[in-house]
Amino acid sequence: MVKAQLVVGFIRGAHGFSGECKVESTSGEYEHLLKLKEVTLRHGELSKETKVESVSLGNAIAYVKFAGIDSDAEVQKYNKWEIEVPRKYCKPLQKDEWYIEDLRDCSLVYEGKNDPATLDAPKAHKGDVLGKITDVLEGGGGYLLEVALSDSCDRKVLVPFNKEFIGKVDVKNGTVQLMHLWILE
Repeated sequence: MVKAQLVVGFIRGAHGFSGECKVESTSGEYEHLLKLKEVTLRHGELSKETKVESVSLGNAIAYVKFAGIDSDAEVQKYNKWEIEVPRKYCKPLQKDEWYIEDLRDCSLVYEGKNDPATLDAPKAHKGDVLGKITDVLEGGGGYLLEVALSDSCDRKVLVPFNKEFIGKVDVKNGTVQLMHLWILE
């Protein structure tokens, strides 16, 4: 399921005394934040819809002034809150890029053949759903898919999110193809 709103950043404290916030981008890029007009600030179940009065860019940070937040004390109430926006205001994706939020809840499916050399690997057939992606984590060598396995109520594994292990990614249909079963051992 493709979500209509995505998180583009986090409030990381006050900048000055007039209610301007320091904002960290989730993508590491900041240019797309200059186009923001209206956002939803979210922290768990709490949310606040507000207008963006101004955005300026610093070195690996954005300074954002939200309507109705007019002092450094008010900014502190929203420290660590997420900033959600409609998808059209998110960083544009390049080929073979996906939003992390779109990968969550996708099914990990197997489309290959069993490898007889790997006797301990789980047995699976073409099209089998092996589990659900619960999160995407950043590791030293790249991103890792956290997968809750279907054959276990509480077992999760990490699968490197690279072309050696992952084939076709189809977020519209909610599937991510696993290339090798042995990675689940």
